[in-house]
Amino acid sequence: MSTIYCSILQSPVGAVYIFTGEESVNEITFRESDTRGLSENRISKLAATQLNDYFEGKLTAFQLPLQQSGTVFQQGVWTALQTIDYGHTCSYLEFSKQQNNVLAIRAIAAANGKNKLAIVVPCHRVIGSNGKLVGYAGELWRKKWLLDHERAISKKGQMTLAF
Repeated sequence: MSTIYCSILQSPVGAVYIFTGEESVNEITFRESDTRGLSENRISKLAATQLNDYFEGKLTAFQLPLQQSGTVFQQGVWTALQTIDYGHTCSYLEFSKQQNNVLAIRAIAAANGKNKLAIVVPCHRVIGSNGKLVGYAGELWRKKWLLDHERAISKKGQMTLAF
């Protein structure tokens, strides 16, 4: 069994828990977690530094070794999420069309919801077809904050985000 490391970043949207192995980031979550007995390592510290820079508006693209377990289909969705530019959003329908798989819109949405690497794999950038914020495991108020933050820094994106 491999060792798990953890860094906790206090951010404008609450505590961010960063779990890593020896060589990669495996989970970034807002969910309060029991971290007793876990220490930081160079990867968790690097992720915390980059996330802090993101929140300060200094970083728009992450350079982290990532690894989360999932099916080949889920891995493909998560890789595609990383192509959505900072400050931009797209609907689940647009996203499924980009994947040349409009019939799999529900499966794509489900894979999006299983993403364990919040912010870094930007599932928060996918919104409803009507422009409304839908489906974010980190709670919709955080999704709104993240999108508003990116819009303000990049001077791009939707001007008003609706719940």
